[in-house]
Parts: sequence; structure tokens; C-alpha cells
Amino acid sequence: MPDEPGRLGETQRPVTVVAAAERGATRIADRVVAKIAGQAAREAVEELPPDAARPHASVVVHQGSARVRISLELDYPSDIGGRCGAVRRHVAERVRTLAGMEVPEVAVQVERLHLTHAPGAAQGRTQ
Repeated sequence: MPDEPGRLGETQRPVTVVAAAERGATRIADRVVAKIAGQAAREAVEELPPDAARPHASVVVHQGSARVRISLELDYPSDIGGRCGAVRRHVAERVRTLAGMEVPEVAVQVERLHLTHAPGAAQGRTQ
């Protein structure tokens, strides 16, 4: 008769204890990563034009990496390329740090430019 549980001669397996940090899984929802990315974009832009909408992020998370798309509004004139580069770097770093995800892509879309001076103000032109 084969060994039955609780009977003498039973084959004993060593008890394996798995540390708490090793059990289970963590999944961070796309909307949470989008919230982190949107806040990071706001930090990178620093000062928004007075009537500008806050930066908005959409994210696709797949196998521990996040692809991020940021929509934002900037003032004009400004170094648009430089500011978008700063947003990309800062968003990638914050998502990597706070969510523990790789960020292979941060696409920045400038939705609108806001003039920083009143139209018709003295710009070296006269009528």
C-alpha cells in the first residue's frame, strides 16, 4: 500500500518558506502610470501660460514597460524642442523611479501655443 498522508513511512518534503516580498504580484494600472506621467510633465514644464490646460497623459503598459503620450500647451515664443525634450526626460525618469517600469517611448504632442505678450504690443513694428 502506498504511503498515505499521516501514516508512518510517509515521504516528508522539506517545508519551503517563501519570503513575503517574493509572494504574489504587483500590477500598476495604466491610469495610475498616466497620473504619474501627467504630474511629471507638469513638473518639467514648470510654469504654464495662465489660460493653458494642464498636461494630460495616456499610457499603455505591457510587460513591465510603459509607452507614454503627453499632450500639453506651451507659451510662445519659447524653445519648444528644448522644453519637449525636458518633458520626455523627466517623465521617463519619474515613471521609472515611482512605478519601476522601463519607458522606451515618451511622445510629446503640443496641442496649443499661447502668446506670452498682448497682441499688438510694441514689437518694433509701427503702423
